Amino acid sequence: MAEPVLIPPLPVHRFDSDALARFLGGRLPGFDEPFEVSQFQGGQSNPTFHLRTVAGDYVLRKKPPGKLLPRAHDVEREHRIISALAQSEVPVPAARLLCPDDSVIGTPFFVMDYVPGRIYPDRVMREGTPDERQAIYEDLARVLGVLHRVDWRACGLEGFGKPTGYMQRQVALWTKQWDAVRAESNPDMDRLVEWLARHLPVEDEDSRIAHGDFRLGNVLVHPTEPRIVAVLDWELSTIGHPLADLGYTCITYHLAGGSGGLSGLLGEDFSNTGIPDQETFVASYARHAGCEPPQNLTPFVVFSMFRLAAITAGVWRRGLDGNAADARAGSDEFRDRYREVAGAAWALAQSDSA
Repeated sequence: MAEPVLIPPLPVHRFDSDALARFLGGRLPGFDEPFEVSQFQGGQSNPTFHLRTVAGDYVLRKKPPGKLLPRAHDVEREHRIISALAQSEVPVPAARLLCPDDSVIGTPFFVMDYVPGRIYPDRVMREGTPDERQAIYEDLARVLGVLHRVDWRACGLEGFGKPTGYMQRQVALWTKQWDAVRAESNPDMDRLVEWLARHLPVEDEDSRIAHGDFRLGNVLVHPTEPRIVAVLDWELSTIGHPLADLGYTCITYHLAGGSGGLSGLLGEDFSNTGIPDQETFVASYARHAGCEPPQNLTPFVVFSMFRLAAITAGVWRRGLDGNAADARAGSDEFRDRYREVAGAAWALAQSDSA
């Protein structure tokens, strides 16, 4: 756990700060005087920068350079959803400005307020006391629940996504994404495509806002208190099935622990840890979402693991191609990570079918 790490902008993501100043000057306070640009370390999607000005701190999110997958790195969607949620119970940074014009700094970008907080980049929280962990996991369930209670039509998100057929479209989309980024054959990924086609849940009209990447590593925790102050990384958000978000949050229960036991909770003894087991976490979510706990979450978890494997394979592929946000992306670390997730997803699918 730590405050976000700031580094000098990576060479592949550098932009003309003078051009940015000319664009933002007169539009936002602080840009008529010199300001400092740093890049947030890590993150595999949209390069993110810290802008320190005399009037206060901002965050800039931009699309990465190079050839991108269709509908990926959609900063325009991020800006729209953050703006729409500004008056809701969902904690989000204040969106300030969207620039869809790639002639300013090379790619479209948006600017939002900087929110101080702690980041837990892993999927499992090991730091703090059991009481602190319990409070943060409870708040993670609460925030996801209140997100799914938001009336997306009333907050101006009509047309943000199609309200029906979400899972079918998602499986088709991520199958195409996997095909687009695959740098090698992987039988587990191919088996998962076939399994998901046979086990997709029947959908109803109960569509909600889906964050698309809701997990511990994508929220900011208050600097000193065990509560969430901002939900980040909305580029995959849409209107969809709420259990897709819940299933994605729960994949940590089906991944083995990595070095130091940080990556997963499979086989974990939850006694005296403050970390809830999956049943407890799902029950907390359902209470805050105002619904009954789902009867069968497994197909959503399997889909979420398949999608995560495809995303991680895409990071590896961008690393091989030289335009990833993280300098480690082209290493064996990301290749091995996507393979591990795909294998765990297929094992879970087989156990559910049995």
